[in-house]
Amino acid sequence: MYWAVADCWTIVRRDLTHLVRQPSLIAWQLGFPIVSVLLFVYVFGSAMDVGEGVDYKAYAMPGMFAMTMAFGFMNTAVAVVVDKERGVTDRFRSMPMASSAVVTGRGVSDVLHAALDLAVLAAIALVVGWRSDGGPLATLGAFALLLWLRFALIWVGVLIGLLAKNQESAGNLFAVAFPFGMVSSVFTPPSAMPDWLGTVAMWNPVSATTNAVRDLYGNPLPLGDSWIEQHAGLMAVVWPLVLTAVFLPLAVRRFRHLSR
Repeated sequence: MYWAVADCWTIVRRDLTHLVRQPSLIAWQLGFPIVSVLLFVYVFGSAMDVGEGVDYKAYAMPGMFAMTMAFGFMNTAVAVVVDKERGVTDRFRSMPMASSAVVTGRGVSDVLHAALDLAVLAAIALVVGWRSDGGPLATLGAFALLLWLRFALIWVGVLIGLLAKNQESAGNLFAVAFPFGMVSSVFTPPSAMPDWLGTVAMWNPVSATTNAVRDLYGNPLPLGDSWIEQHAGLMAVVWPLVLTAVFLPLAVRRFRHLSR
């Protein structure tokens, strides 16, 4: 256990060192959510109507936080593929180190990176006029739920990165990740969608986290009568737990069986 933790920390330090020496990566990963904030607040915001006289800015910003956390797993996948293509992963496997450290180290470093992304995005939200009407503890709880979702999706990204043949094939999977974030309650209530699409959006883990953090922030929360929407807080905890239980062991298993 000691060496598993120590080796994990070594990988975390390595990943954070790369981040410090390549700050352009932060700008690139934040580019899409920042542009999306500007588009939906200043371009589309005046035309969006989510019902009940809700201010769209207050409705959309928690959704933007959740979408940024959701899309982050593809950045994880690409980083894992790059290490695999350059031979770094094989070199780690040849060293006397805990076999789980490469996977868990990537997970911890990505959570720290996600926390930085979230802090920058929250600062931008404050600049454009968004505010949390919840108390300090509720606001911190909301940010914790967002990072909890990101933590769970990291293992999906690690597994995809280990399964992908090259960086190009991993990049093409953004087309799959895009609907995962968009077909949700991020930008519009599922009740405004066609019935079948609304059902998919309701049961999307991103929707559960989005609705839960809206409630904690004290932001507008127009919900339907479905069980999943009425228990968003519970599912915001359960969905990431299920994803972690499924994909973390699969990611570690795939790492251990590389090139076999």
